[in-house]
Amino acid sequence: MKLLLSLFALVAVCSALQSRTAPKVVVYSRDPGEFGKDNTLICHVSNFYPPNLKIVLEKDGVELEKANQTDLAFNQNWHFHLTKSVAFKPNSGEKFICRVIHDTETKDYAWEPNM
Repeated sequence: MKLLLSLFALVAVCSALQSRTAPKVVVYSRDPGEFGKDNTLICHVSNFYPPNLKIVLEKDGVELEKANQTDLAFNQNWHFHLTKSVAFKPNSGEKFICRVIHDTETKDYAWEPNM
């Protein structure tokens, strides 16, 4: 009987989670953006389901190496969040983006220096 109730609860949770939720994305730098100054580029992705999501940080179309990513985590409502960051030194004319690939959808989010 306990097994049947556990199975029913699992099916109920899984069916409630089947709807896709698009991620919310915020791209920012640790410190105010200044050209020629060391900084950290951060891309925070939250409130998404299902959890299959990839974050790519790029400079002028080339993936930035040595980026750090948090472990995938979820809220009480089973929506997930993930953060990726990398050290960078922006220069005038460079374009930094956070590419988010969720399911079959890919979107780019640009970092806007506040200079």
